[in-house]
Amino acid sequence: MAEGLLTHALAGQDEPLKNLRVISAGLAARPGEYVSGNSVTALKKVGIDISGHRARPLTQQMLDDALAVFCMTQSHCGLIELQAAPVPPRMHLLRAFLPEGATREIADPFGGSLKHYEQSRDEMVEAIPSLIAYLKTIVPPAAPATK
Repeated sequence: MAEGLLTHALAGQDEPLKNLRVISAGLAARPGEYVSGNSVTALKKVGIDISGHRARPLTQQMLDDALAVFCMTQSHCGLIELQAAPVPPRMHLLRAFLPEGATREIADPFGGSLKHYEQSRDEMVEAIPSLIAYLKTIVPPAAPATK
């Protein structure tokens, strides 16, 4: 869901943000597994279709290539820190850039009801503006157009 939401939000930004590639990967993902029906329904309700998404496990190459890595929970960040060599320098909770006092973690809705998926979706949506503001500080500016 996070990949679909962030990709959708970035599409409305100016370059170079609109061209950032967003990749979702799981720490225990089984390659090729279909996205859950509740994930599809939760995003379809906000106009985003992720029905074609397939699971992929997180790899060191993905971490090495990433401009930034966003985790749902601190335990996810901790597992990456234990397994990665090197640890990505820009690894944050997805909700890390929200104002002080906001809940930082997003509970995994896996196996839960549609309501749980919608709650997770809404927690991700709330974080998107602060993520985009952060990305604007770390993405190199677009090269000027040549004539």
